[in-house]
Amino acid sequence: MTWRADAAAGGRPGAANGGRRHRQAGFTLLEMIIVLVILGLAVGIAVSRGPPRSHGLEVRGLVAAVAEALRGARGRAIATNRTVLVAVNGERGSLTVAGGPTIQVPLGLDLSAALPGGEPGKKLIGIRFAPDGSASGGRIVLADGKRHTQIGVDWLTGRISVADAP
Repeated sequence: MTWRADAAAGGRPGAANGGRRHRQAGFTLLEMIIVLVILGLAVGIAVSRGPPRSHGLEVRGLVAAVAEALRGARGRAIATNRTVLVAVNGERGSLTVAGGPTIQVPLGLDLSAALPGGEPGKKLIGIRFAPDGSASGGRIVLADGKRHTQIGVDWLTGRISVADAP
């Protein structure tokens, strides 16, 4: 003979647990609404912050753009068999390739340039690329307060190099 709680409570269903009936497991509508409101607030906060940005990546991207503009000027000088001039203006924070693009340095970055053997400064200098691939030489320094990156132009070969400056 099997003993059951319902039978012991007088045969009435639910009488063994104080007269309460068993509920189905799950969530109520109120609980679901509260969870959706919390998720909506979390998504709203995440979206309002905007896209994640890295200042270091922006600086590296700018350095790469300047080096690519210099390489493009050298390539154009060789291809057209004409001298191409690149003007670097530290006061305005810009680099302009003659007949080509102008790169503007954003606020917060310092642009300085120097001819071979000189100290980098804010004055306007020009770097010439000759049809044989050589250049007048020089270096461009981009600084953001913490880090200085130097872009060098070799006078003999016109080779462009990028390095962290001391």
